[in-house]
Amino acid sequence: MISIQIGATFAKGLFPIIGAEGATLLRQGFAAIILCLVWRPWKQKLNKKQLQSVFIYGLSLSGMNLLFYMALGRIPLGIAVAIEFVGPLSVALLSSKKNLDFLWAAMAAIGIILILPLTKISQPVDPLGILYALGAGICWAMYIVFGKKAGSSVHSGTVAALGMVVAAMFTVPFGIISAGPLLFDKKILPTAVAVAVLSGALPYSLEMFALKKLPTNTFGILMSLEPVFAALSGLVFLSEHLSVIQWSAITCIIAASLGSTVFSKKQLMPN
Repeated sequence: MISIQIGATFAKGLFPIIGAEGATLLRQGFAAIILCLVWRPWKQKLNKKQLQSVFIYGLSLSGMNLLFYMALGRIPLGIAVAIEFVGPLSVALLSSKKNLDFLWAAMAAIGIILILPLTKISQPVDPLGILYALGAGICWAMYIVFGKKAGSSVHSGTVAALGMVVAAMFTVPFGIISAGPLLFDKKILPTAVAVAVLSGALPYSLEMFALKKLPTNTFGILMSLEPVFAALSGLVFLSEHLSVIQWSAITCIIAASLGSTVFSKKQLMPN
């Protein structure tokens, strides 16, 4: 989580040059190359069902990264992650049918309402940025579901590598339209490689192992802290100062995630 959020701050510096779409393409492209060199996915033979799972996983990864960066170009990092976090929180809530879950859903809703520019106490936030973040959250939910499914029968490194290749392929047209020849500017390549490592190759490899080794509730508790890391990274590296109301909104979403995880009826190990 720390690696991803620091990488996001580097990526935001690329937006004025190649746009969010171009930054996403470079991130995923370099990450795919690095992951393939490390894990050598061509050595493992996959059947049709396994390939299908990896393909959907990669597609969800592409949408999650692209929409998140497009949101990041319009709204602060901490706000973008907090809104995006509705995706995995929805997965957690839908997997349980306890009455207590209505409380966590309500807390998450309060957090989102506080973020949205709907009341006098709310801070102005770009509406399109909010929609991009919500779209990224939907893709994040798909990433969790299909990532676990793909990782249950395929080596974690292979899933991460092939998934990133699929993600990069789907991002190519968006990146070319946005940046064109600027994608090959030597001045931005060091930053692009750093983003690929920090926000792609390293954290997704670690996360695939975590999904397989950690109990679901433990993984969820740890992931609940991501909006905090995002907001702090935005503050330290991008000087993005959030209001008291926005910090309160993030706290509500974190509390909802923690509550739904801690009080989950089932504590299953990932397959």
